[in-house]
Amino acid sequence: MVTLHGEYNGWVILLSFIIALFVSYSALNLVYKISQSQGKVRLGWMLAGAFVMGSGVWTMHFIGMMAFHIGIPIAYDVPITLLSITASICASYVAFYLTLAKEINRLKLLGGGFIMGAGIVAMHYTGMASMHSPTMSIQYNPFIVILSALIAVAASCAALYFFINFRDGSKAAWSKWAAASLMGLAVCGMHYTGMGAASFWCGEAAASSLTEDIPINLFLLISVTLVTLLIMLVTWTAIYLDRTVLERMAYSDPLTGLANRHAMNRYFDQKLDKARTYGLLFLDLDQFKIINDTLGHDIGDLLVQAVAKRLRSHVSEGAQAFRLGGDEFLLMTRGMEPYEVEQLANRILEDIRKPYLLEGNELYITGSIGISLSPQHGNERSSLLIAADTAMYQAKRRGKNQYCLYDEQMERELLRRMELEKDLRLALPREQLVVHYQPKWDAAVNRPIGVEALLRWNHPFLGQIPPEEFIPIAEETGLIVPITRWVLGQACRDCFEWNEGRAVPLSVSVNMSVSVFDSKNLEDMVISALLHSGLDANLLELEITETIVMHNVEDVIEQLKTIREMGVNISMDDFGAGYSSLGSIDLIPFQTLKIDKLYMQQSDSPSKRAIIQTIIILAKQLNLAVIAEGVETEQQMAFLQSAGCSMMQGYYFSKPMSRADLDLWLQQSMVVDRSQTSQSLFV
Repeated sequence: MVTLHGEYNGWVILLSFIIALFVSYSALNLVYKISQSQGKVRLGWMLAGAFVMGSGVWTMHFIGMMAFHIGIPIAYDVPITLLSITASICASYVAFYLTLAKEINRLKLLGGGFIMGAGIVAMHYTGMASMHSPTMSIQYNPFIVILSALIAVAASCAALYFFINFRDGSKAAWSKWAAASLMGLAVCGMHYTGMGAASFWCGEAAASSLTEDIPINLFLLISVTLVTLLIMLVTWTAIYLDRTVLERMAYSDPLTGLANRHAMNRYFDQKLDKARTYGLLFLDLDQFKIINDTLGHDIGDLLVQAVAKRLRSHVSEGAQAFRLGGDEFLLMTRGMEPYEVEQLANRILEDIRKPYLLEGNELYITGSIGISLSPQHGNERSSLLIAADTAMYQAKRRGKNQYCLYDEQMERELLRRMELEKDLRLALPREQLVVHYQPKWDAAVNRPIGVEALLRWNHPFLGQIPPEEFIPIAEETGLIVPITRWVLGQACRDCFEWNEGRAVPLSVSVNMSVSVFDSKNLEDMVISALLHSGLDANLLELEITETIVMHNVEDVIEQLKTIREMGVNISMDDFGAGYSSLGSIDLIPFQTLKIDKLYMQQSDSPSKRAIIQTIIILAKQLNLAVIAEGVETEQQMAFLQSAGCSMMQGYYFSKPMSRADLDLWLQQSMVVDRSQTSQSLFV
């Protein structure tokens, strides 16, 4: 047997290194894409990545073998060649799969490197076995084979290390190319070391017949190279489009360009997962809806864009800004002390309340911020978001234009709110809700003229829950709609019963919610309540607030006109407590105006007295009845009578009472001397 001494073509070796370099760079890009995907999408990217990397590494190996010339014709066994490609793809799949783990210790890295290295060794020596010639045999130096295997494992460990460090996509492009170069050198080193372990032999007769070198199969070389480069080019194009187009569409807000809610979730998973401390600032603009309703949504969009631009300026201070929707924004900080987060909140509020010049409109707006901190307020995403949201609403309740840091008291309030929300869903079917009634008194004729229905909740364990605590929960959850339907029906039935035998019937008024108008069920509710109770429509009164009217003026007026045509009366409740609706007050079909109790509580003030008198005069000029709420003293009653208002409601006459107590109260009011009214009956 004669040893065949081969030679390497330097240009083909260079080509094999270039292939290895581009394959390594593609792998680093793919590992980022795989780590960002979920579910079936992740599996798809992982399979595609394994195919691209595996076929690329195999191409480098195949071209490396073609670079070696021994002067005899070489053929390749197709089944064995396919087996070699399969081994390379499987090794690549192992590499991508191992990078999915959030934490990889040295033992896992070495184990993964060993498995991946074994796959590469199998690919190389299986590929070598596919080379065959009738006159040639291959022998291997076991020591160099072991060395090539060690190099393969070391190269695999290095590849896994780079994959893990580049999977978040935060590294610079130059560092990625540097890592790809090292990976390419490692892969080439393993291949050519493995080639060095092989010695090629042929018989003396065959050796004596070799007179010239066999030329390189350029067609095969170029074809394999082009196909591999085309696969990588398609992969790069797909990754580029996914990152620059699809990812931008999926993770950025189209109006402001800020990151959106999906990006927020990804930021939580990637950036904050290992952060020692971080803070959440939940920002909501104050009075934004009024700007939308008065100036239009186009101006509202411009305002949101202007606010987003100002928030973006705080990114350099260590905060990441997100738009959650509407006028809600979230800012996340990492590594800041609590006092630094509060200072940032102050700067943001100062920035927001600076004037905005939009389409010729000079606008002033403020914001409310809720702050939650990790780990003080928890480590879970949902709990921290709820805490920040709760603190934001607390800031609004405290007067807006300020920030509020979440604390234990809010946590207790939040837990209580969650418990109440859960129990409120069962309160109606379990008959825990009851209707109480507060009389309305006409001082001119010294007798009651009607009652207002007020909802009460008798909780089986917590006792009586204040309306100001559970009504907002009912509003936010939508439970207020079925509850209002029930209250309306109960009030109409009670009113029909207590009016039996009365010479002068008493009306009943029921408070309406904006959610009822939004549900478009108001007409059906009223018809059903009147039909099942038998109550005359003119004895039912619906109380609405200015806030309801301002919510959607045209729609509310349209629904009220339908109700008014049925004979039901409408009253404007808490007049003066909200934003003025004087511009459309003559369009709203109501017959009674109720002065908010706030004015009566401060009726000693000359300015409040002037406002009360003005409201009374306005009501008379519009031919409206007027009722004053919150009357608690004889002096307040005397002032109202002197101002021309005789109809009143308040603790001076009676607190809200149950139906049974109301029946007793009505009996007493019919027999007691009206000159002794107040103090004897109602205080």
